[in-house]
Amino acid sequence: MSTYLFRLGRWAFRRRRLVLGIWLLIAVGTIVTAIASGGKTNDTFTIPGTESQQTTDLLQKKLPALAGGQTQVVFAVPEGAKVGDAAYRNGIESAVGRMKTVPQVVSVSDPFTDQGISPDQRVALAYVQYNGQPADVKDASLDALQDANAPAKAAGVQVEYSGSVFPGWRIVVSEVPEIIGLCVAFVILVIALGALVAAGMPILTAIIGVAIALMGVTALASVVNIASASTTVAIMLGLSCGIDYGLFILFRHRNQVLRGMDVEHSAALAAGTAGSSVVFAALTVIIALCGLSVVGIPFLTVMGLCAAGAVAIALLIALTLIPALFGFAGTKVTSFISTRLRPHHHEDVAKTSALEPARTFGARWARFVVHNRIVVTVAGVAFLLLLAVPALDMQLGLPSGASQPTSKTQRRAYDLTAEHFGAGYNGPLLVVADGAVQQSSLVQLAGVLAQQPDVAVAAPLANNGQVGVVRVIPQSGPNDTATADLVHEIRNNRATIEASVGAPILVGGTTASNIDVSQKLADALPVFLVVVVGLAFVLLTLAFRTILVPIKSILGFLLSVAAAFGAEVAMFQWGWGRHIFGITPTETISFLPIIMLAIIFGLSSDYEVFVVSRIKEDFTKTGDARGAVERGTAQSARVVTAAALIMFFIFVAFMFTDDPTIKAIGFSFAVGVFLDAFVVRLTLVPAVMAMAKAKLWYHPQWFARYVPDPDIEGKRLEERQDALWAADAGKEEAGRKG
Repeated sequence: MSTYLFRLGRWAFRRRRLVLGIWLLIAVGTIVTAIASGGKTNDTFTIPGTESQQTTDLLQKKLPALAGGQTQVVFAVPEGAKVGDAAYRNGIESAVGRMKTVPQVVSVSDPFTDQGISPDQRVALAYVQYNGQPADVKDASLDALQDANAPAKAAGVQVEYSGSVFPGWRIVVSEVPEIIGLCVAFVILVIALGALVAAGMPILTAIIGVAIALMGVTALASVVNIASASTTVAIMLGLSCGIDYGLFILFRHRNQVLRGMDVEHSAALAAGTAGSSVVFAALTVIIALCGLSVVGIPFLTVMGLCAAGAVAIALLIALTLIPALFGFAGTKVTSFISTRLRPHHHEDVAKTSALEPARTFGARWARFVVHNRIVVTVAGVAFLLLLAVPALDMQLGLPSGASQPTSKTQRRAYDLTAEHFGAGYNGPLLVVADGAVQQSSLVQLAGVLAQQPDVAVAAPLANNGQVGVVRVIPQSGPNDTATADLVHEIRNNRATIEASVGAPILVGGTTASNIDVSQKLADALPVFLVVVVGLAFVLLTLAFRTILVPIKSILGFLLSVAAAFGAEVAMFQWGWGRHIFGITPTETISFLPIIMLAIIFGLSSDYEVFVVSRIKEDFTKTGDARGAVERGTAQSARVVTAAALIMFFIFVAFMFTDDPTIKAIGFSFAVGVFLDAFVVRLTLVPAVMAMAKAKLWYHPQWFARYVPDPDIEGKRLEERQDALWAADAGKEEAGRKG
């Protein structure tokens, strides 16, 4: 592999204008396609095969008026007033009448005739039903819905919205986190590299890669249902991986140039050696993300594939555009910043790192870890296990209005409904009787359902001779465990309940769908973990040609991800971060654990490859196992530290948003990356490898015969290049003598 990457890097260096032109053309093409497609992401979560989805499919077939998206419009009047007062009632009734004329709206309930008035007479609820699924409801229709409520607002009525679709329901991806992350990344690179030109290269290539990935996802959203979080995850990984992969190759290239190597040869050799590590690191991330497909959840599959696409683009750019930029930069990669206060400081640091790595801080840290390997291992493992304790109390659920900030209409609607009606009105269930049901039987069904535990109200909603629908209002909120228990209770007592109506029943609705999604995700976790870890085990075994390194890598990942889970539960579920992050404590987002497993496992494998490949490279040359740990860790510590800090701050930047889902994702990824890079890969890994010594690299003879050697450390490539250099030098010497 290293030989092919060497040739690719040399070709990109020599054809740098062509390579740059191709990537810019791809970027412009995806931008134009995205704009022309008009694609938009959404937050509709469905899982084929669940009962809630079967309910939706049944309603679409037999009662389409109740199968589409729904908006719950909340009308609230000031304290001391009543919605029935003439001025307020006229405004509300006028608004209800106008909402019936909004495009895509098939029905609007009248709160004054459909029992939609709160007991204290201060709040009224109107249900707006659309003819399409939430993802199919156009923004123009939602804007028209807002306009239709102008008479109510003019009368002094507060109007708020919630439901499966409502005005402002789409998550608008802010550019601020990316800008903050890029600025911080540039500062870190300037500090780490001490040169503006060198620091700018990974940033430039990452921006190009993210632009292509983001526009590609946007274009795809015009034909495929894509969750809003997909773009966030793709941007996070596109930026962080793009910068990291470019940095790893750049760091090797610059050190070689500082040691006197020709720029072109150095660019090709860096692509062949460091590029090999980048390929395996990226493939591990891509495998982990594509592994999301095995759980059978469409929105999660698309999310994983979008993120995997972003990482694949980052990999291709690192292997082609980075060497091309080396050609444009020439020797400027070794042009350092010099200030009056500390003249030549950055140049001295870089030369020390390249020529005398044993004098760096990373080398001192590696010697400390190796010397105190047993104590360090015990302390590191104990620390991570302590952080992981809260994860034992993890409760999964999808975000509801209660988790949103009060600046959002969804949260205000939730609070008004919960206060004046009860929390259950924010998450009604639909019990559908499949068959020609008499109205009297439907009333009897509602009576039986009303007797179930945790039911506040159960009343017939619709009956068209093909299906009958009962709306069930729980006493508890949509994310309470009691509501999930109620759904399971109705389904478990299906036979008894069906006898009261004489027809099969199904339990559905948005709340039931969220419960089914969370349950399916929880059930999928073990399967996903086994598949992804198994594939990554094979890949890492092939890369390092030993079984013990992959086992060590996987155990380290399990420790770091468990600690990250614990920190997330403590901050967001227990509420320790309530004031720090401005969030309302709520359940752990049901799709977060499985995404964290994929992404943190992939990124942890990145750092594993970066560190261990340098250790293996040294061990291959010297045969000194414990010394190789010290020297390899010293050589990789600076670049891994810079890469991890960049990823950490990019993830932290995404916490500066209003959306609690994005905050939780950013926090969890940031903690996971920080712990894995600094506690596991730069501390526990060297300590364990120092204890294992040469035994870590053992593999049976049959393994060497039948398993191909990818030469990840570039030993054969360097030997071949050294031989070519020696031959050329011999020819030159012979020519001079002749």
